Formats: sequence, C-alpha cells, structure tokens
Amino acid sequence: MNATPAVVDPCSVVSSDDEAASSAALLLIDALRRKRGDLPSEIADAQDSLERRIRAHMTKGRVTVTLTDNRYTMISVRRVPKEKRYEVRLHHMFADADPVITRALARYIAENDNEASRILGDFIDSNSGHVRGRARRQPAQVIFTAGETHDLRSLYDELNARYFGNKIDAIITWGAKNGRPRRRNSIKMGSYAVEDRLIRIHRSLDRAFVPRFFIAWIVFHEMLHQVHDIRVKNGRREFHSKEFLADEAMYEQFDEAKRWERSHLDALLTY
Repeated sequence: MNATPAVVDPCSVVSSDDEAASSAALLLIDALRRKRGDLPSEIADAQDSLERRIRAHMTKGRVTVTLTDNRYTMISVRRVPKEKRYEVRLHHMFADADPVITRALARYIAENDNEASRILGDFIDSNSGHVRGRARRQPAQVIFTAGETHDLRSLYDELNARYFGNKIDAIITWGAKNGRPRRRNSIKMGSYAVEDRLIRIHRSLDRAFVPRFFIAWIVFHEMLHQVHDIRVKNGRREFHSKEFLADEAMYEQFDEAKRWERSHLDALLTY
C-alpha cells in the first residue's frame, strides 16, 4: 500500500518406525478430517497431552492447543497478555513431537525465539509429507499472528466477517523482524502473495503508537486482492483497478486512516 510516491507497492502478488505411534497418528488424522460438532476424544486427548508437554518447558503462562489439518498454516500463536495465556493452533504433525520440539514450541510461543523458529522450520520441512495436498519436500510457512502490541488474527477475523461474509481464505502473518532501528526511504506495509494466499504485514506497524484501525485498513487492502484479479492493461499489470479502489474506500475509517498515514509516515519509516 503506497503512502507516498516513495513507498514501494507491496503487492506480490514421515512415517514413524513405531507401529503403535503410526496407528495413533492415522486415527488422529481421521478424527480431524471427519470432526463435526463435539470434539472427538482422540483429538481432545492429543491436545491435552501436547499442552502438558509444552507447559513443562514454560516458566509462566498458560497455553491452549488446537490441533488442525490445515494445509497452509503449521503454527499460529495468539497472545492474551492480560490473562497470561497463549492460544496456539498447531498442525497435527506436532501431536507426538519429542521433547526437543516441544521445548522449541514453548520458546517460540512465549519468546518468539529465533533458534526455536529454525528448529521448528526444520521439523516442519522434514514432516511435510503429513500435510494433505503438499509435496513431501515443500517447506511450509511458519505463521506468527500475535505481535508485541497487535494481534493480526483477531483483526483478520473481524474484517472477514464484517466486509467479506467470511469468504476470504488467506493466511496472515507478521513479517520478519529487522535489525537495529533506522530511517528508511520506503516501506511495504503489507503484501499479498497470490499463489500462497499469504498476507504479510510489516513489523513496523506492530508498535503502540500505531492505531488498530490503521492496521485494519492495511489488512483490508490486502484481503481485497483475493476479490479482484490482477489485470493486464496496455501490457502492464494493474494491481489496483478502479473497482479495487472503490471497494477499498468502503472501509469505514478509510479517510481517517489516510490522514493518519500522512501525518505519521516519518515514524513508520523509522524502524
């Protein structure tokens, strides 16, 4: 999303040797894929077990685990600071993870630890055969929706329900952390990768002075890319058609967000 002409447009656009463990994993996968209504006991037991094993490596805070069969998001974390609680969604490949992985999960969930992230990335890559519809060696995207100040998942869910009738099917995450703060000439506040259906929001926005309505506008903008195709006009790709811009203006605090951007651009560029 362009704040000034200097701002770059963001659109971009295993099997186990243990037969018993293997059998249990297959039962869990089957339960996840057929679950309707009440939570099957196989899933509840696996989630409780994983919660206990992750908590064993945490000095404080409570963790709630939901196992999924998601093809795209392997790890999603939402922090609830006031309650000292973490809501975690994990792909079922983690159900029988060994202590090295559960310790890495605890450190990643509570501290967003870089080394833990690397360990988990390697684990996901080596177990990618468990992901339905994914090539065995294709690496998965590690998703982190809970920032230090703002939670992207709650923003995305609210926008999806209010403006899109819950029809947007995308992944959302904060971008990678940068080094020491410095003044930049441009910033990509958000981007949407068409093939991966991935929305990435710049970490510069995860600061206390950035209002929630402004981040919501950036997220809303990127969600619109799933509604509007990228056209080719006069030999050039058109990311923001007239129809796209008209829909963007439907965001309730659109004018307020534009004004806030103009008056705070320098602070956003210093990150």
